Order: sequence, then C-alpha cells, then structure tokens
Amino acid sequence: MRRMTGLLSGMAAVLLVCTAWAGGGGGGDSLLRIPWNVTEHRLANGMQALLLPDRRAPAVVFQVWYRVGSREEEAGKTGLAHFLEHMMFRGTKKHGPKEFSNIVKRNGGSHNAFTSYDYTAYYERIASDRLELVMELEADRMVNLEIKQSEFEPEKNVVLEERRSRTDDSPTGSLFEQVQAAAYTRHPYRNPIIGWEKDIRGLTAEDQIAFYKRHYDPANAIAVVVGDFEPSQAIRLLEKHFGPVHSRAPAKRPEFRQEPLKEPRRVTVRKEAELPYIAMAHRAPHWKSPDGPALAMLEAILGGGETSRLHQRLVRKDQIALSAGADYTYISVDPGLFYLFAQPAPGKKAEDVERVLQEEVDRLISGGVPQDEMARALRSIEAQTVFSMDSPFFRAMLLGRSAVAGDWRLVESYLPSLAQVKPGDVVRAAKTYLGARGRVTGVLVPLPTEGRKPQGPPAGPPSGPISEGGR
Repeated sequence: MRRMTGLLSGMAAVLLVCTAWAGGGGGGDSLLRIPWNVTEHRLANGMQALLLPDRRAPAVVFQVWYRVGSREEEAGKTGLAHFLEHMMFRGTKKHGPKEFSNIVKRNGGSHNAFTSYDYTAYYERIASDRLELVMELEADRMVNLEIKQSEFEPEKNVVLEERRSRTDDSPTGSLFEQVQAAAYTRHPYRNPIIGWEKDIRGLTAEDQIAFYKRHYDPANAIAVVVGDFEPSQAIRLLEKHFGPVHSRAPAKRPEFRQEPLKEPRRVTVRKEAELPYIAMAHRAPHWKSPDGPALAMLEAILGGGETSRLHQRLVRKDQIALSAGADYTYISVDPGLFYLFAQPAPGKKAEDVERVLQEEVDRLISGGVPQDEMARALRSIEAQTVFSMDSPFFRAMLLGRSAVAGDWRLVESYLPSLAQVKPGDVVRAAKTYLGARGRVTGVLVPLPTEGRKPQGPPAGPPSGPISEGGR
C-alpha cells in the first residue's frame, strides 16, 4: 500500500463503508447517523484504547498506533521513523529475529506496519481467541526491542532498496517528492516519509535506540481493537499486558509554523519516462478548519473519479490526458496540501494540460456548483467505498488515524459537517486555496527510456502512509 490519501482514501471512504455496515443503506438521514459504539479506555500509564465490537466473523484486528512519524525527525536524520518500523520486526529480548512473524503466522494470523508523517502503526489480523497472544507480542516490543548492529546494516540496505524502487526509479514518485519539498520551506512535511538517501545512509543504531526510547511509550500509544470480542475482556487483557509497561514521559510533539507562499513556484524533474506528468500543490487547512468539509467536497467534485470535472474535461471530452484527479489531506496533525494532477496523453503537451486544469478551477469559481452535482459527489463517494473498504481493518484504521490527529470522534462528526456544505462554500474554498499565487507546479519532462521497461502506474501524492510488504 503506497498511499491512503485525502478523505476519499482514508476518512470519507471508511465512514461511508461504516454506514452500510451498520445497516444505514446510504443516502439521506441514514448517511449521517453512524452508530460508532466505541468504548474508550485509558490505562494508568497513559495508553489510550479504542474498542469497537463487530460480530460478523470470529476474527479481530488489533492495532497499536504511536504518535510519532517523520514529522518528529531531526534535520539530517530523515527516514528514522520508517527505518525503526523495520527494526521493530528484528527481535526483542524475549523473541528473536523473525519470531514475531512466525508466531503470528503459526496461529493463522497476518500482520504488517505503516509509517506516515504523523504516526507509526502496527497491526495484526487474527482469530478472536488469539487476541491475548498479539497483545503480548506488541506489549513486549513496545519496551524490549533489541537493535543489534548485525541486524541494523542489512535492514538499512532493505530501506535503501525500498527508496530506490518507490521513488528514485519512479518518475512520478520523484516529481511528487520534489513538489512536496518545494511546498514546505520549514515544516518537516517537506521531507519524504522514507527519508532522503543521504540521511538514511548516515543513520546509526544509536540514533534508532534514542528515537525508540524517546517516542515508543505507552503514554504515546493508542490501542485499537475491532472485531469479535467483549470490551470488558479486551480491557482486562490490555491492563494485563500493557498496564505494567512503565511510562518514561515521552517527548511532546513539537509545534511548527509555516509561512504562506507569497509567489508561485515551479519544479521541473527530468527522468526517463514514457510520458510527461503535471502536479499542482496548494497549501490547505485540515479538519480543524471550518473550510475542511468544503475542501473535501471540492476534492470529490474536481477529481473524485470518472464523473468528476477534471476527468470529464481532460480525459473524456478533450482527450488530452490519460488520467486526471485531485487529492486533499483532511486528517493530519498539521495542515496539508490540495493537489491537482494529470498524465498527458501521448502527443499532448504538459503546458496544455496545465492550462485546462486552471480553466476547470476558474470555471467552478465563476459558474458555481449545481446542487445536483453536490449530491452526485456524495453518492459517488459512497458507491466507491462501500464495495472496496467494508472491513474491520479500515474501521480500526480510521479510529487510529483520527485519534492521532487529535480526536477519534472525527468519525462521528465528519459526515454531518460534509452534509452542511453549500455550493457557495465549495466555490469560496476553491477561490481561497487554489489560486496561482501560493501554488507549486511540478512538471515531469520525460527523457528517452533507451529501450528500458517503463515503470508501473504513476505514483500519487505522498500524503498517506507507506506500508511494508509481508515480513
């Protein structure tokens, strides 16, 4: 999983799934009344727990979220949070290398982890009668991780190869990385989650140990349980396994201020590629802003699938692009970006695609948004997500991501606020945040591939977590 971006991929998607899961049927009042019967529990050591029973199958999803991501990395040590995520599978004082994975697999479960700008999270899917087992494993590595030099150097090579395949060898991955860096001048969101290559090569085991001790702490963690269990049983097991873990008073999350861009910026990336690509990034507020819901609707109307304005104009009508879309980061600790992007069709110029992208923004501002288009955008979000994300895992994902951002109750408040958005709100959001003055425009200029096999599909905006494959 490379990205879970905006609200469609991370927040609205799951909310609408949960409507269907709860028997809402979609649309109307049922869309707004989601029975999130979450039990919240706080351990004495500060660890937060969110418990959501789901009796449809005898299985459970257990996740542990840490309020630390690439956002907390020091200058010159980017990639540390993601690298540490790798090392969390390399063994503890109790369980040696690969034992964690082997134990979970022997018990019929699966597991993985992901790192983002704002968090690092670990999860297991397993039969509900094995919940205590995975709690014991996660509590153990919360405090007993061993980082050995013999394990450290091979894993560093794995991370470097991951960076090479995902970014260095990906033309669009490189483009988005440079656009993101240009959009933030001081904020650590400018750094790639996986880290800059030079920084990764310079990281030491001592860096990781210090980072682990500073941030991996029960008072800095959130346990999320979704599936077939009794809340009282889960609380008893959490107290048994995580309760004895002593809190070391973890480092507080730093606060960052980012000055607005006063003039447009352009980034040009020249790499071997079949086709050009264009990405336009705009600073935008997040869930704490009254404009957040309007921006989420703007994302859906401009770039939310085949019925969106950008797809209809660039791909279907003018046929100057193979794809076109929008991406907005609603849930995050700090304000993120609103992207517009497109892949020009063979023989078409990036500058023509850029011009039409601007024309569609201008057309929305001058012509407004009909009420039926607003309703269609909501229905489109629901239709896409009910079939693709109806799973306990993504409900757990949503709870954890919302809690890290500041309040898990975002799952209850988001759709009602979305339903209150008026066409004029969407127009105002576009006019306020999608102007050229604060825009960073990135253009991929393709170089001859010299007969090499082209890379896979274009990478998307880097606003979501990077997830590892099976371990």
